[in-house]
Amino acid sequence: MPKRFLDQALTMPYALSILIPARNEEFLGITIEDVLKNTSDKTEVIAVLDGYTTDVPQIPDDPRVTIIHNATSVGQRAATNQAARLSQSKYVMKLDAHCSFDKDLDTKMLEAIKGHDSWTMAPLMRNLHAFDWVCNNGHRRYQGPSGPCLECGEETKKDIIWIGKKSPQSTSFCFDQEPHFQYFNEFKKRPEGQGDITETMSLQGSCFMLTRDKYFELNICDESLGSWGNQGIEVACKTWLTGGSVMVNQKTWFAHMFRTQGGDFGFPYDNPGKRVQECKKKIRDTILDNKIPNQTRPLSWLIERFWPVPGWSEEMRQKIKNWPILSIPQPSVSLVIPASSEAPSHPTDAKESLKVGCLYYTDNELPDPLATTVRNQILKVIGDKPLVSVSLKPLDFGKNIALPLERGKLTMHKQILRGLYELRDMGIDVVYFLEHDILYGGGYTDFVPPDPNIFYYNSNLWRVRQSDGFSVKYDHKSLSQLCAYIKKLIPEYENRVKVMEDENDGRHFTRGYEPGTRSLRRGGFSDEKSLIWEAEIPNIDVRHETNLSRSKWHPSEFRSHRSCRNWQESDVESILGWENLRALIK
Repeated sequence: MPKRFLDQALTMPYALSILIPARNEEFLGITIEDVLKNTSDKTEVIAVLDGYTTDVPQIPDDPRVTIIHNATSVGQRAATNQAARLSQSKYVMKLDAHCSFDKDLDTKMLEAIKGHDSWTMAPLMRNLHAFDWVCNNGHRRYQGPSGPCLECGEETKKDIIWIGKKSPQSTSFCFDQEPHFQYFNEFKKRPEGQGDITETMSLQGSCFMLTRDKYFELNICDESLGSWGNQGIEVACKTWLTGGSVMVNQKTWFAHMFRTQGGDFGFPYDNPGKRVQECKKKIRDTILDNKIPNQTRPLSWLIERFWPVPGWSEEMRQKIKNWPILSIPQPSVSLVIPASSEAPSHPTDAKESLKVGCLYYTDNELPDPLATTVRNQILKVIGDKPLVSVSLKPLDFGKNIALPLERGKLTMHKQILRGLYELRDMGIDVVYFLEHDILYGGGYTDFVPPDPNIFYYNSNLWRVRQSDGFSVKYDHKSLSQLCAYIKKLIPEYENRVKVMEDENDGRHFTRGYEPGTRSLRRGGFSDEKSLIWEAEIPNIDVRHETNLSRSKWHPSEFRSHRSCRNWQESDVESILGWENLRALIK
C-alpha cells in the first residue's frame, strides 16, 4: 500500500490535488489508476480509506498517490476535508471513488479555470459503464446487484468494462423549491447553455474543482450536515450566493458510476432516513432563508438568473424576492481554516503588521526526557516568535517567570494571566497557548485569527497514551490549542481569576478551562464565542501519569456523546505528519 509522508508532501509542486473519500469502495484502485493514466505529473491523488469493513482494493504504487487510513469511518464530508488539509496545491477536486477521466482532463480544467479564482467548475458528466455480470454461457447483464444469470440461471462473475458512455452527457443541473437535485436539460437548449464553458445553477456532486483557499473559505464540505447528501446543492449555492460562479467545462468529461438498484450494488456509506431528512432540512433552511455565511446575493438572484427553473412555481418565485439576507457567522462546529500560508485567513497587510507571541505554562511535574523533548519541539515550531514561559520553578525556556505557588487549577489561571501581562508589555497582538506535555506540529503558530473578538481552537489534536501508543481523536476545544488576540484574553483571565478567588468554595474546580466553550448559564465564566480551525500537522497530547485532567479512552467514559463527536481511534505509528513518534513520547 503506497504511503507518502507529510514532510514529502510539503515539497511536491502539484497544481491540482484530487480528493477521493472512499468507504468500502471496490473500484477505488481502478479509479485511481484511471486518474493517473489520464492526468499529468502536475496532479496528485489523495485518497481516504474511511473505515473499510471490506477488503481494501489494490492501490497503484505511485509517488503521486497519498493514502490516509481511518480506523473508523468519519463520513464522506469529513474524509474529503481530511484530504483537502493534506493538499498543498492551488486547486482541489473532489471525486467519487467510482469514476473515469477523459485524457488530459486536469490540463483542460486548469487552463479553463485559470484567472477565475471565484469559480467552482465541473467537467461534462457521462455515465460510467463499469462492469457486466457474465455467465459461462456468455450471457451478459449490465452492472447491478450480484446474482445468477437471468437467462439460464448459471453463476455469474464480474467483467470490468470501464467505459464512459457517450450518451447521456450532462452539462446543466438545478434544484427545485424543496430543494431536490434535478437535471436541467432545458437549459442546454438555451443559447447560454451552449458553448465550451457554460454556467449551471447546481451540481451533481461527484466531481467538482475550485481553489483550495476557496474550498476552506466557503466550508465546502460542512460536516454539520452529516456524512453526505445534497452536496451538489450545497457547493453550488455557497459559490453562487457568495459572489462566485459555477461552470461546466464542456471541453472535457468524467464518467460516474450510478448505483440506483440497491442490494449489494447500493451506497457504501450508511444512509439512515432520519439523517437524510436532517441534512435536507438544514440545506433547505440555510438556502431558502439566505443564511449562507458571507452571503452577498439572495437566493432570488440565482432563481432569476436561470428562470424558468423546473420545480419552482411563479408564486414561490415572487415570494422569495422579499426574503432578506441574514448576516450570520460561520458555525463553530464546522469552521475549518487552513493553516497553510497559501490560505488568506487574514488580509496580507494586516497579517504582516501583527506581532505574535507564545505562552508556555507548566507545573514542572512532567518528568524528563519528555519535558525536554516537548520544549525542544516547541522551539523548532515557533522559530523566532517571542516566547514567555510561566512555571512554578525557575526554567531556562524563553523569558521565564517563576511563581511560588502550589499546583492547581487556580494557579494555572494565574500563570496564564501573568504570562499574558508580560506578552502585552512586549507589544504582542496575538498569543498561541503552549502546554508542557503537547508535541506541537509544524504550522500551529502560523494561523492568524481572523476576528479579534473570537477565541480560536486548533482541532487537529490526537491524544496518545504514553504507555502503549493507543491514540484517540474527537471534537473538543482544548486549552492547549487556543489562539486569540491578547486584548481578548486578558479581560477573560482577569475575570476568571477574580471569580475563582471570590468564590473560594471549590466550585471553580468544576468550571471549564476553555474560554468561549461554556456559557454562564452552563457554569462557565462568560458568554464569549469560539470557533475552530485545523493545523496541517496534528498536535500530540501525550497522556501520562501526571496529567491534571483525567484521560478518557472510550466514548462510554463521557457523560454525553456530544462531548466526543467524530470519535476516532488509531495507533501512534499511523498518525500522519510525524516520524518516530513512539520514540518521542517515550
